[in-house]
Amino acid sequence: MGRLANKTAIITGATGGIGSATAAKFLADGANVMLAGRDLARLQATKEKLGGGDMIACCAGQPAEEKDVEALIKATVAAFGGVDIMVANAGSEGKVCPLTLTSVEDFDAVQIANIRGTFLAIKHGALAMMEKGGSIIAMSSVTGTVGVAGIGPYTASKHGIVGLVKAAAAELAAAHIRVNAVAPAPIDNAMMASIEGQASPDDPSAARAGFSALIPMGRYGTNEEVANIVTFLASDEASFCTGGNYPVDGGFLAL
Repeated sequence: MGRLANKTAIITGATGGIGSATAAKFLADGANVMLAGRDLARLQATKEKLGGGDMIACCAGQPAEEKDVEALIKATVAAFGGVDIMVANAGSEGKVCPLTLTSVEDFDAVQIANIRGTFLAIKHGALAMMEKGGSIIAMSSVTGTVGVAGIGPYTASKHGIVGLVKAAAAELAAAHIRVNAVAPAPIDNAMMASIEGQASPDDPSAARAGFSALIPMGRYGTNEEVANIVTFLASDEASFCTGGNYPVDGGFLAL
């Protein structure tokens, strides 16, 4: 039996690289998995790719809209009988732009997607776990610890997620609900490709080389490497871990 056997997990942003890698890892470790995202067709395609039979389902909705998050919880309980793990992975990188040129609308859009979406996942995930406890994992970033020029709104949102996680961990510990954050450095996926393309439109590879040079291990991480630590935090192996922000960064934050 896998270390997540008899547990049910919700993964928001499940069609992205980290989300789908986490879903694959959870399924391999025995969990039931509810894939959540905005686009039903992409969710269904991800579900088909992952397989999993009766252990996997999907539910479309807006992760930053409370009624949709409530519907996601209800759909998960109906499908699998409860919620043990919530992975608040949905988010947006926003635009690569100096703060002095960033519009209020663009700033707000990133905060809504990242902070409000994470808040709602924590709130309603916790409400579903009150009777028997569980684990909530939020996706932060190394930019939740340090500032990165050009992505100020994203950096602010990831700092905010770390604060939410700490507050939630303190509030929910008595209910046996653990709340942690994961902080990836650049990961080889579509979000980083978007940032590279915006930062260096004429030569995205130059942006990639610049980001890689900031990482002592000299490379981007993989979606699977992030999924590994998410799975640990979801499991009972992390039973005394709450309120933490766990880097998956090749040494980025060690500098």
